[in-house]
Amino acid sequence: MTIAALNNPAPAILPGSGGMRGALSDLFWRRPRLLLFLMLAPPVLWLGVVYIGSLFALLAQSFFSIDEFSGLINHEFTLKTYGDLFQAANLDIILRTVTMAALVTLASAIIAFPIAYYAARYARGRWKALFYLGVMLPLWSSYLVKIYAWKLILAKEGILTWLLAKLHLLWVLDGWLSLPVVGGNSLSVSATGTFIAFVYVWLPFMILPVQAALERVPGNLVEASSDLGASPGQTFRNVLFPLALPGIVAGSIFTFSLTLGDYIIPQIIGTSRLFIGQAVYSQQGTAGNIPLAAAFTVVPIVIMGFYLWGAKRMGAFDAL
Repeated sequence: MTIAALNNPAPAILPGSGGMRGALSDLFWRRPRLLLFLMLAPPVLWLGVVYIGSLFALLAQSFFSIDEFSGLINHEFTLKTYGDLFQAANLDIILRTVTMAALVTLASAIIAFPIAYYAARYARGRWKALFYLGVMLPLWSSYLVKIYAWKLILAKEGILTWLLAKLHLLWVLDGWLSLPVVGGNSLSVSATGTFIAFVYVWLPFMILPVQAALERVPGNLVEASSDLGASPGQTFRNVLFPLALPGIVAGSIFTFSLTLGDYIIPQIIGTSRLFIGQAVYSQQGTAGNIPLAAAFTVVPIVIMGFYLWGAKRMGAFDAL
């Protein structure tokens, strides 16, 4: 430090910069809560008015009914629309969707666990980067392109049928497609094809939380289990699976909820049996029954509300 600097020290409080910009800067410095309010106001308004407000508007629509003679909406409070959800046809749609979501979640967890375990315990360096690239790469491509690609793969003239014919296993596919509920004319127009497409599209959302949960498992726990004489199966049941369960539940939040609300995959790949998303689309579009469409929409919200409550109790949010 020079002698001139010692003789002329800088003032403790700098003078204002002047102008509108300086006045605002001084105001926000003196009142930091005002700055915090102005920064949070736009996203809070968007969340509170646009997002939550639209949900309340949707909920209000579900308490209206439609006049069966005129087709006009009767804006009087009633539970008649919710009663219509318990009709055989509508209840079948709900049960079909929930069953598919549960099966997709279970299959995704079974497939994701060994992949996530390898990435967490053995992958290092460039192999770890390759793992993340392989998991994330499908998410970067167009959603519709992937679905139509699977429709071509699963078609009767698709590559999967050709491969099974080359392996002389076409009789297995024909026997499976002849089964009720899961079968059809081909995989692309069957519940099995819908299931395969769902698992493929949502699988990355299961792999990443499970891998994050397994990363937190100390390696010495697995070694200690082995040293104490536990078999690999016992180590999995008593050590790995309980510690990885929050990650599995966290991944299931995505796979289960996304399957509940999706209507594009069943529309392109699958049978004529409707899912909740398709029912909402047809009721508010073709049928013009907006109250029933709103009531159908409330069903996944209620289901996921209980699901998230249970997931929080299991510590799933810590693995997100």
